[in-house]
Amino acid sequence: MPPPHISRPILRFFRRIVRGYFRRQFRAVRVSEATRFSSLRSGPLIVYANHSSWWDPMVSVLLAAELMPTRDHFAPMDASALERYQILKRIGIFGVDMTSARGAVQFLRTGLAILEEQGVLWITPQGRFVDARERPLGFKPGLAALAARVPGGCTVLPLAIEYAFWDERFPETLLHFGEPVQVLDQDAAEVEPALKEALEKAMDELKEMVIAREPAAFELLAQGSAGTGGFYEAGQRFIARLKGRPYRAEHTAVAPVRRASEE
Repeated sequence: MPPPHISRPILRFFRRIVRGYFRRQFRAVRVSEATRFSSLRSGPLIVYANHSSWWDPMVSVLLAAELMPTRDHFAPMDASALERYQILKRIGIFGVDMTSARGAVQFLRTGLAILEEQGVLWITPQGRFVDARERPLGFKPGLAALAARVPGGCTVLPLAIEYAFWDERFPETLLHFGEPVQVLDQDAAEVEPALKEALEKAMDELKEMVIAREPAAFELLAQGSAGTGGFYEAGQRFIARLKGRPYRAEHTAVAPVRRASEE
């Protein structure tokens, strides 16, 4: 079974749309430990993340485009929901029946085909929207079973995601890659606790960074909007021009930050 087909023109178009979404709707997208992801240029790779928002799949699209554009990326989606968004079938999203044993087999077969062809598979194993503070983490069956079946082993990389309001009217998308888990010659019952522990640790580390409200702890993946907007901002820009000084849109000045890039 070959991996799902990806249309390159549609993928480029969709990535452009996603970049625009984040620029308009967020102050910034910031990522910690990006090289834990971008350095994995080859080999079977599964990225798994907590799932608290509609934005999570868009995060994976942005990370793939900005940090690992040379590899093909795929993700499962509920088959009935996918029928409403046909364009997603052309960018690496494949449908899975979440309610049947047949769907589980389909997921394993497609996932193995993707990984054997050096594709990257993105999974949200909680299978539903869950607050980032909920513990313990509950995973649906599938992730550990797939990782344990990959011939020759695979890397499974945890990704913690949070969305937080800091000092601007737009929220921040805050991301942290945890320590990778290497799976080789283990059964699913042994793999799943290790995967839960790694993701929970990454989420706890991100929580502390979110509480600290320190942009310098992250690399900048994408820059969004700042300022008050509307008539007030227009007036402030006009006054700054009259006084011959630069206009600063940010509510709070921040130090220059590092930009994330593909290694």
